[in-house]
Amino acid sequence: MADDEPSGTRAGRGPGTGAGAGSHDDPGTDGDAHDRGGHAHDHDEHGHNTTGSSSRKLGAVAAINLVGFVVELAGGLAFGSVALVSDAVHMLFDALAYVMAFVAAAVAERVDAGEDWTYGLHRIEPLAAFLNGLFLLPMVGYILWESYRRFLDPVAIGTGPTLAVAVGGLVVNVGSVLVLEGEEMSLNERGAFYHLLGDAGGSVVVIVSVLAVEFTGVRAVDPAAALLVAGLVAWSALRVLRESGAVFFLKTPVDTAGLRAALLGVEGVSGVADLHAWQVCSQLTVATVHVETSVETLAAAEGVSGRVHAVLADHGVDHATVEYRSTDGNGTRVTAHEH
Repeated sequence: MADDEPSGTRAGRGPGTGAGAGSHDDPGTDGDAHDRGGHAHDHDEHGHNTTGSSSRKLGAVAAINLVGFVVELAGGLAFGSVALVSDAVHMLFDALAYVMAFVAAAVAERVDAGEDWTYGLHRIEPLAAFLNGLFLLPMVGYILWESYRRFLDPVAIGTGPTLAVAVGGLVVNVGSVLVLEGEEMSLNERGAFYHLLGDAGGSVVVIVSVLAVEFTGVRAVDPAAALLVAGLVAWSALRVLRESGAVFFLKTPVDTAGLRAALLGVEGVSGVADLHAWQVCSQLTVATVHVETSVETLAAAEGVSGRVHAVLADHGVDHATVEYRSTDGNGTRVTAHEH
């Protein structure tokens, strides 16, 4: 019997879990589900809901940061500060991340799982994140090249206007934090919040570098600050590439050895095979597994099913398909599916 159920619902997991409970067929009793070689399916529709408030906040933060990017980029080019340009690129990187989070939240609100999109469109999240990281790498290369040129041939920068723009960038970061701040933040909002802290750090670096140039006259401080911010952007981009790539290319997010051992420890389970777990997006982990059991009563079968799903939920699985294999009284293998 294969049991396809939002396991995370049992453990009260957050975004990305279904709202309903699946059925639990008896792996060892009579009936259509237990005919020799037979299969029974009872599908539980999986819902994925995010609040409209979350998408509105993320949309507002994305818009604010895109405006901040344009202002900082224009200021950096106009006043000759490569550090300000690098901070603008950092702000663009995070603005694109906010756009991605906004789109993911908006799509999750408007596109339900159905016959054509059985898990909705949640794969947009890792795809957009991966493209975002790829897009930033050549921009980091540009900053590194410009910084190298400025070290060889330092140029004067307009410290007053540059400082004003950098302070404006910091104000944008603080304003965005205030938009997101609240007692309860969604996973996407928390991710954006931590991005903003990094943005604020980049703006502070630029402000300090401008003040250093103003009071020491050492022009090399500007490209040095640009290198520091570029390193921060490169580190963020590579981390996003690694994390989104793991989701996009179906790396398992759970400790499969530990999960297998936990399932084998479930009363009524005698064997575990073909265990697979992967992520549809960062908030939805799914799994499939074959479970050997020798129970013979409906009550015992329901107990095994409940314990199996509880273990899966405890290991971070939101939605599971479990196939139960049992042996009838004559020693004949019977396979049935519970969804």
